[in-house]
Amino acid sequence: MSAAVAVFLIALPLSLGIALATGAPLQAGLVAAAVGGIVTGRFGGCPLQVSGPAAGLTVVTADLIHRYGWRATCGITVLAGLAQLALGCLRVARGALAVSPAVVHGMLAGIGITIAVAQLHIVLGGSPDSSVLANLRALPAQLADLHPAAVSMSVLTLALLLAWPRLPGRVGRMLRVVPAALVAVAGATATAALAGLTLPRVDLPSWRSHALAGLPEGPVSGVVAAVLTTTLVCSVQSLLGAVAVDKLLAARPGPQSRVRRSDLNRELLGQGAANIVSGSLGGLPVAGVAVRSTANVNSGAVSRNSTMLHGVLVVVAALLMVPVLEEIPLASLAALVMAVGIQMVSLHHIRTVTRHREVLVYVATTLGVVFLGVLQGVLLGVAVAVAVALHRLTRTRITHDEKEGVHRVRVRGQLTFLAVPRLSRALHLVPQGAHAVVELDGSFMDHAAYESLQDWRSTHTARGGTAELAGRRGGIRTSEQVPATECQCRPWTPWRNHQSCFAGSAAAPAGREAAHELARGISSFQRNTAPLVREELARLAREGQRPSQLFLTCADSRLVTSMITASGPGDLFVVRNIGNLVPPAGEEHGDDSVAAAIEYAVDVLGVRSITVCGHSGCGAMQALLATGAGDGGTPLQRWLRHGLPSLARSAGERHGRPRLAGREPADAVERLCLANVVQQLAHLRAHGPVGRALAKGELELHGMYFHVGEAQAYLLAETEGAAGFERVTEGAAGGVRQDVGGDVRQDVDGGDGQDVDGGVGQEVGGGVGRGVGTVEEARGGR
Repeated sequence: MSAAVAVFLIALPLSLGIALATGAPLQAGLVAAAVGGIVTGRFGGCPLQVSGPAAGLTVVTADLIHRYGWRATCGITVLAGLAQLALGCLRVARGALAVSPAVVHGMLAGIGITIAVAQLHIVLGGSPDSSVLANLRALPAQLADLHPAAVSMSVLTLALLLAWPRLPGRVGRMLRVVPAALVAVAGATATAALAGLTLPRVDLPSWRSHALAGLPEGPVSGVVAAVLTTTLVCSVQSLLGAVAVDKLLAARPGPQSRVRRSDLNRELLGQGAANIVSGSLGGLPVAGVAVRSTANVNSGAVSRNSTMLHGVLVVVAALLMVPVLEEIPLASLAALVMAVGIQMVSLHHIRTVTRHREVLVYVATTLGVVFLGVLQGVLLGVAVAVAVALHRLTRTRITHDEKEGVHRVRVRGQLTFLAVPRLSRALHLVPQGAHAVVELDGSFMDHAAYESLQDWRSTHTARGGTAELAGRRGGIRTSEQVPATECQCRPWTPWRNHQSCFAGSAAAPAGREAAHELARGISSFQRNTAPLVREELARLAREGQRPSQLFLTCADSRLVTSMITASGPGDLFVVRNIGNLVPPAGEEHGDDSVAAAIEYAVDVLGVRSITVCGHSGCGAMQALLATGAGDGGTPLQRWLRHGLPSLARSAGERHGRPRLAGREPADAVERLCLANVVQQLAHLRAHGPVGRALAKGELELHGMYFHVGEAQAYLLAETEGAAGFERVTEGAAGGVRQDVGGDVRQDVDGGDGQDVDGGVGQEVGGGVGRGVGTVEEARGGR
C-alpha cells in the first residue's frame, strides 16, 4: 500500500506533464498511467517495474500527433502493441539488449534535449513548435516577450523540485517521504490560487467527449515507420528498465531479495497488451518508467500488487479529483517535464562512454535524434557504432623484435582474420629452432587467427623451436611453455586423463603425489578455464550470490554437481554429506550443520527450490544395509542413524516402494537409495523455514536420483499414488515439479524459471563456458 501511494503521487503530475508536452489531451496521460499500472502490472515479466507514459516517448508521440492527428496516433499505439506481442511470442526480447549502450543513452539524451527546448517555451509563457530548430530560432523572440506569472510559477516549481530532496535534519528526512514532483506542482498550484494569478491551467474535458483510437491515414511506408519507431522506443526503454530493476533488487536484503528476476519476453508481452488497451481507450503509449520503478523498489514493494494498486489510484483520481487537477498551472507541469528532460542527459552516461571511447557513437545518436528524428537518429548511431567497431578491428598492431636470442611477436588489439596476413609475416620472421614468445594483448581472437597461430606453433615446435603464448590482459592463456604434443584433455575428466599435459613436470615423491595432482589441476583451471569465467565471477563478487536452488547431495567423489546439472557459478547452493541425509527437525543432537544450511538458504538467500539428490552405489546406504546404525560406535555410525527411517521405508510394503523408470530397483541397495531420497524430502518439510516457505507458496521440493554407471539422471514423479523416478531425456520439454503440499505433478512447459530444457541463467545445454565441452570449444574464441 505504501509503495503504491508513493508511486501514485509521482505518476499523477508527471502523466499530466508528459501529455502536455506531447500535445495530446491531458486525460490521455491519466489513461496511460492507469493502464500501464493495471495491465502491465498484472501481465508483465518484471513485477516491480512501473509502466505508464514515459518521457522517452514524448518526442515520438508529439511528432505522430503533428503528422496524423490524435485519434490516428492512438491507432498507431495499438499497432505498436500488436508488434510488441509478436516480438514477445518470438522470444527475441534479449536481442534488444544487444544494442550498444552508447546508442541507447544517446537516444535518451537526444529526446531529453528535445523535451527541454520545447517545454522552455511554455515555461516562458509561450507555445512550442514541433521542430527543435524552429524552437531554437523562436527562443530570442520568446525571451523578449516573457509572461511574468508563468515564469514565476515555473521558477517556483523548479526551486521546490531541486530543494526538497536536500532538506536537512531529521524533519527534512521525514518530509522527503513526500515526492518532490508532487510538492513542486502542489506548491505552485497553491501559490497561483492564493495570489489570484491569471495564467493557463489544466483543462480536462468531460470523459463523455474523450476521443478513442482511429485508423491512421497516409502513405503506408510512413505509418509502418511510425509503428516501428514507437515499438522500438517502447520496447528498448521497458527492457532496459526491467534490467535496471533487477540490479536494484540484487543488493536488497530481506523479502525484496526473493522477488523473481525479470522474464523479458513476458515483459514485452505485458507492454504490448498495455499499449493495445491504452491506444484503444485514447491513452498515450506505455513503457517502463525508471523514476516510478525506482520509487516502487525504494518504498519496499515485494510484489506486482503495488504496481497494480497505483493504477487503480490513478483511475480514482481521474474520476474524483478533476476540480483539483484543473487548478494546476500549465507552466508548472512544463517546468516539471523540462527538468525530467534535462536529467535524461546523464553526466554518468557521458563519463561512461568517454571511458570506453564511444563518444562519437553517443554524439552522433544524440544529434541525429535532435535534428532528424528518433528512428533516424538510432539508425545513424548504430551505423556509427558498426563503423567504429570495424575501425578498431583493423587497427591491430603486430610487431617483432629480437633480444638476447628471444624473438617476441607482440599483438596489440583484436586479433581477427583481417590481421592474419600481418600476423603470418611477423611469425615467419622467427628463425627455425629459435625460442619465440607471442604476447596477445586483446580480448578477442577469432577462429581464423586461432588456426593460423596454432599451425605456426605446431610447425615451429616440430622443427626444434620453442613457443610461449602470453596473455597480458585477459588474453587467451597465461604465459607457459607449450609442449610439442598438443594436449587433448577435455573438461570434466579425472586428473589421470590429464597426464599428457604434465609430461614435462618433474616427478614428485610418492607421498606428495596427491598434492601435485591438486596443484596441476589448479594450474589447468588458471590456464584454460579462468579466462572464460573471470568476467562472470567478477560480476558475482560485486553483486553477491543469489542462487535459486539448494542442492543437497552425497559427498561421493563420483557425483560432480555442476556437471550433472550444467550449472555455473552462482546457480546452486550445494550442501554435501555422507548419504545426502537431512536430520529430522529437533533430532540433530548437536549436529546443526545441515539445519543451518537449510535456514540460511531459505531465509537469507531466498532459494525457490530444494533438491535432494541420491545416487547409485551409495556407500552410506550399503553400510546401513550391512550393519544398521546406533547411538554409539564411531562418528560415522552415529551419523547414519538419520538414515534409519529410510531403511524402514525401504523394507515396507512393496506397493509403497519407489520405482525407477517404471521398473523395480535392481537390488536392495538401489531400493534403499531411492527410498532415502523420498524420506529425506519428508524430513525437509518438517524444518521450520521450509514449512513456512512451502505454506506461502515460495518454495518447491524436488527429488533426484543419478545413476553413476549410466550417467543418467532421474526426477521424482507421482505414478498412481506411488513415488517413482522418471528418466530425464535430452529432448525433455517439461519438468517434474514437487507441489507445495508434497504431491508431484508433471509440468508440460516446466515451472517458472525451472524449465528442464533451460531458462534464463539455467540452461541445461550450457551457458557461457558452462556446458560439457564448451570450455575447450571456446578457446578458439574469447
